[in-house]
Amino acid sequence: MPISPRTRVTRRVRPPAPVLRVIRLNNGFQLLFNLLWWMPVFYQYQRQAGLSDSQIFGIQSVYYVAFCLLEIPTGFIADRMGQRRCMQLGAAAMTAANLLPVASPSFAGFMAHFLAIAAARSLVSGASSAYLYEYLHEHGAEGHYIQAEGTARALGLWAKIVCWPLVGVLMHVRHEAPYVLTALSALGSLACSSALPAIAAPRGGGHPPAERVGLLDSARRAARVLGTSRSLGPLMVQGVAVFTLARICQVNLFQPLLLEKGLPVADHGAVLSAMTVAEAIGSARTGWLRGRLSDSTVVTVISVVMALTLAATTLSGGLGTILFLCAFAAAAGLAYPVQRNLINAAIPATPYRATLLSVESIIDRGVCAVVALAVGAYLAADRLDALLVHAAAGTCLLLLVVGVVLGRLRRDGVRRTAGQP
Repeated sequence: MPISPRTRVTRRVRPPAPVLRVIRLNNGFQLLFNLLWWMPVFYQYQRQAGLSDSQIFGIQSVYYVAFCLLEIPTGFIADRMGQRRCMQLGAAAMTAANLLPVASPSFAGFMAHFLAIAAARSLVSGASSAYLYEYLHEHGAEGHYIQAEGTARALGLWAKIVCWPLVGVLMHVRHEAPYVLTALSALGSLACSSALPAIAAPRGGGHPPAERVGLLDSARRAARVLGTSRSLGPLMVQGVAVFTLARICQVNLFQPLLLEKGLPVADHGAVLSAMTVAEAIGSARTGWLRGRLSDSTVVTVISVVMALTLAATTLSGGLGTILFLCAFAAAAGLAYPVQRNLINAAIPATPYRATLLSVESIIDRGVCAVVALAVGAYLAADRLDALLVHAAAGTCLLLLVVGVVLGRLRRDGVRRTAGQP
């Protein structure tokens, strides 16, 4: 298995009709499943329902912990019952989750709402990517995977750009509209996943069918796959840099950084929209760098760019910071689909693909939890600039180590191939 596979697609080559249909259904599923209409107003909505700040943020803490705890068992579920069925179950859970605040706008109702969302998202996180990759591979169209992932992500981002500005007006028309519309969107994603075709039973070179073994045995076998794939572990660590930088910037550092530059809160929504536009453009243009560099090099270069753009904000004013944040978002959009393809291609033939993708998700969020604690300490000490510089230096050091490991593995693979008769 090559360390940095680069399956190329001839430009303007249209996928076969069945593949194109699946790609379009996947686009619809990803757009509708992730279209959370309530995202810009959920804090205000909960305050109006009588929740205190400690209750609101306490629910958020429970949500992230629940997401991590559910990732592994839902990965097993996807591998045992099939990725398509797991996507359907996740969409159904997301539909029900967004009706809970309408039925019970209370602390208990919102807690159940976020726990159900954690279950729904964990059911889908590994299954959707695994289904798309395996379906395209089954039809000899794996070269279209990166563009399909990038387009799905870009469409979802554009949908948020169009829909989110309408939420405030819709709330005045009907207070619970953001949650009802999110439930309807999730119901649409359920229809898309139900229309997806089943993946045929593998033949010859396909992965073996999953055996009906216990949970612990399944965990051991998935861990054995992780151990036997020499490049999978380092590539997962490489992906941590992209996910952690993007998550910490968009969730933890976005508003503190803009406030530090003197930008009023009223302008933060416009800046976030501009960043989302930049990320959508990047997600839809994954081929810009892949024709010149290997996929692992693309992820490394883009991760370094993301780190340096954050560090550069320490030397810029308000306008410069906005431009650097947009460059950061565009780089993140470019990196995500390539990194997903790297991980999928590094996983050997196995019935535990969704489980291994869930392991990667847990690693990402575990690192984010640790980094978030550090971010809080830096901000409490009023050392935002130091945080950005240290984050850039730490990212570059991590990527240097991973690059050395991947380079050594690549050279070993070349020597091993050259030594074969």
